[in-house]
Amino acid sequence: MTTSRALRRLLLVAALLVFLAGLQLFVFPRRTADWFAWTIEPPMTAVFLGAAYWSSAVLEVAGARAVSWRRARLAVGSVLVFTTLTLVVTLVHLDRFHLGEEHPTSARTVTWGWLAIYGLVPVLLAVVGWVELRRGRSVVEQMPRVALPTLLRALLLLLALVLVGTGVVLLVAPDTSSTLWSWTLTPLTARAVGAWLVGLGWAAGHGGLLDDAGSVRPVGMTGAAFVVLQALALARHGGDLTWGPAAVAYVAGLVAVGVASTWILTLRGSGRHTG
Repeated sequence: MTTSRALRRLLLVAALLVFLAGLQLFVFPRRTADWFAWTIEPPMTAVFLGAAYWSSAVLEVAGARAVSWRRARLAVGSVLVFTTLTLVVTLVHLDRFHLGEEHPTSARTVTWGWLAIYGLVPVLLAVVGWVELRRGRSVVEQMPRVALPTLLRALLLLLALVLVGTGVVLLVAPDTSSTLWSWTLTPLTARAVGAWLVGLGWAAGHGGLLDDAGSVRPVGMTGAAFVVLQALALARHGGDLTWGPAAVAYVAGLVAVGVASTWILTLRGSGRHTG
């Protein structure tokens, strides 16, 4: 069953929006007071979030290019989880956003755009995704399934457990970031990071549960982009880190994501299927 035009367009629009958000954060991390929805300090937080936005654009484009719901569903679920959590975080910390007259016009414009995007995208994605899911259940797809290696599947599920677990803790108890995280986070940025960790962990876990090399390929592409961009972030602003157990865990997590992503991309049967 081919994906609908509505789903493909929605994912492409979402990819464009997260690319623009990543551009602001990754390229101009010291200008968030003027060009972003809220002020982010230190710069390492901005480039971390920017890297996450850019890597998610890879996932959304891959989902839009998928020719069947079976191949696209992983992107839809992950994006829906992340955008919903980010909407909640936004509403909880609305007082920290650039809505007042004391903020530059550029920042207020971005903020209203942010509110519109996170108010609409989760709803639209839920509706379109539900329609696609119902259509998918009514069609028996004949696409071949190539099971993942057992160790790779275990690694994906372990990454999901760690990422989702850490993300949930940051969302529920952002003050724990002083011990869980390797640089200073505010309650808002801790929850923003937590939403990303849950979204990335959801993608890894869903990929492990699907156990299909073709369906999981977008996770490999997204993870590879995330690791490369985080390495660049560290090269630029690694001085913001306090090197200790949390920093070691952060680097170890990047290594694990890199291993899993590279492994996925080298699998036979993980290319883009057209049937």
